[in-house]
Amino acid sequence: MLIDFPGKTVLITGGSRGIGKACAQLFASLNANVVITYVNNPAEAEQTLDNLGGKGKHAAFQLDQSKPTHVARFYEKMLLKYSRLDVLINNAGICLEHKLNEANYDGCQHNWEETINTNLNGVANLCYFASRHMGKKGGGKIINISSQSTFNDELNHPAYATSKAGLNAMSQSLAVSLAPQKVSVHVIAPGLPETDTTSGIFRGTQEDSIKQQNPFNRVSTTEEVARLAAVYASPGFEFTSSGINDISDTSYLRH
Repeated sequence: MLIDFPGKTVLITGGSRGIGKACAQLFASLNANVVITYVNNPAEAEQTLDNLGGKGKHAAFQLDQSKPTHVARFYEKMLLKYSRLDVLINNAGICLEHKLNEANYDGCQHNWEETINTNLNGVANLCYFASRHMGKKGGGKIINISSQSTFNDELNHPAYATSKAGLNAMSQSLAVSLAPQKVSVHVIAPGLPETDTTSGIFRGTQEDSIKQQNPFNRVSTTEEVARLAAVYASPGFEFTSSGINDISDTSYLRH
């Protein structure tokens, strides 16, 4: 099977680092037009763009997806530059620590609101505009990046786990409602891939214990997540819509 995306436009939120960057690099190498978003680091986004290959036309847009009006304006600007959107990869998200037994009430309120607004409400708004556009153009793919934290305890990040659990439920509902418009919705739930955000953990004392939880004695990579996203984005995988695919190194087996 040859995977190639010439003439296709792929939007990757949070595409300048981590899983998003790996997705951007892979889809660019497969000749897609790659659009990435960033929040507050344009230099990092431009550097990512400069390193993208392939035959597509790539661009970066600033977007704070926690704000509904920003999402609406972003789509207006993006669709002026690109005539169509074929694939949306909802990768951007935040993970704020808040220990319920230690944090004050105002701090908890802030972290819950910021996390839910970014990881769940923001994704819902991105799906809203993407699905309407895709439906008019004959279909498309929405790929939502979730997390294994929805199936495991997250003592210090309860809002993050909650937001990703909500993302899973929303994705399954959208998969049913959008199927008549030929828009399929897929969920990838990585374990703890090594990224800029998690690199401090893997360099610390927890590295060995984390790897020992996995029979492969390693953690997943951002490239593995990106490759699965490319498969879902390809024609012929529509019947996997609504499914949640774990990338957990067999460390977590869902029954």
